[in-house]
Amino acid sequence: MSFPLRPFRFGVQASSAKTRAEWVDLARRTEDNGYSCLTMPDHYDDQMAPVPALMTAANVTTTLRVGALVWDNDYKHPAVLAKELATMDVLSDGRLELGIGAGWMISDYEQMGIPYDSAKIRIDRFVEGIKVIKGAMAQGPFSFSGEHYTITGYNGTPKPVQSPCPPILIGGGGKRVLSIAAREADIIGINATMSAGVVGPDAISTMTAAAVDEKVDIVRVAAGARLADIEMNVRAFLVNITDDADGAAAGIAAMMGVEQKMVEETPFALVGPPSKLIEDLIARRERWGFSYIIVGAEDIDSFAPVVSALNGK
Repeated sequence: MSFPLRPFRFGVQASSAKTRAEWVDLARRTEDNGYSCLTMPDHYDDQMAPVPALMTAANVTTTLRVGALVWDNDYKHPAVLAKELATMDVLSDGRLELGIGAGWMISDYEQMGIPYDSAKIRIDRFVEGIKVIKGAMAQGPFSFSGEHYTITGYNGTPKPVQSPCPPILIGGGGKRVLSIAAREADIIGINATMSAGVVGPDAISTMTAAAVDEKVDIVRVAAGARLADIEMNVRAFLVNITDDADGAAAGIAAMMGVEQKMVEETPFALVGPPSKLIEDLIARRERWGFSYIIVGAEDIDSFAPVVSALNGK
């Protein structure tokens, strides 16, 4: 079974700015260049807090969607997070995308004194967290009794504009999380496998085209009849808009310690002139279903010709 060929849309992942003016300019340029969504990571390192920063971005734009890529379930009780996100959806007139994950970056946990439980426990808690968020946003009071969370007669308010819940984005690199995403998410982000808790050789080895084939196949099998309702997403980490595609790919390969062919084939890289990237993205949508592409803030302007050519097509 193949993914339906959804129209392309594009996003920008940003994390910080030196001033309000700089952040506002970034949000407006993102919207003006045709990007659909501005996303932020949710970490404790050198970045702004995503809830106030994204709300500011929504306030100074009119169509731009906002969301985290992704909120970490372990950092806030899911009922608290649900209230914040529903409020953002109301105040943005329904422009929130609800990205949520189990947490992976070990330095966050160590610095903040949060226990870095096994992947199984973190994912178990994440699954319960999704149920709590959906319950809090649904109409009427709800109760939930799990191993990690207990909710009794709670009626979460405000309710989001996007009913019953803003679109949920779940990113994953391993079989269990991808299978959960196939059952629960509206948008699935294909990621490297981050079981080591850091971005290193182990993660890079799971970013090959062949590895992505396996990840997407997991989603296909687990989604079943839901496949037609799922939007497939990838965050391109390695973007270089240049006429020298061969030289740029060689440089990235040397930096990462991988074969040049890997850089040329992986969907996590976009290297070359706009004409080549347009062809690459069309081929990748055909192969993997990727129609929602996110690039970094540094690429807003240079990648804009690709956005203009493919947006909505």
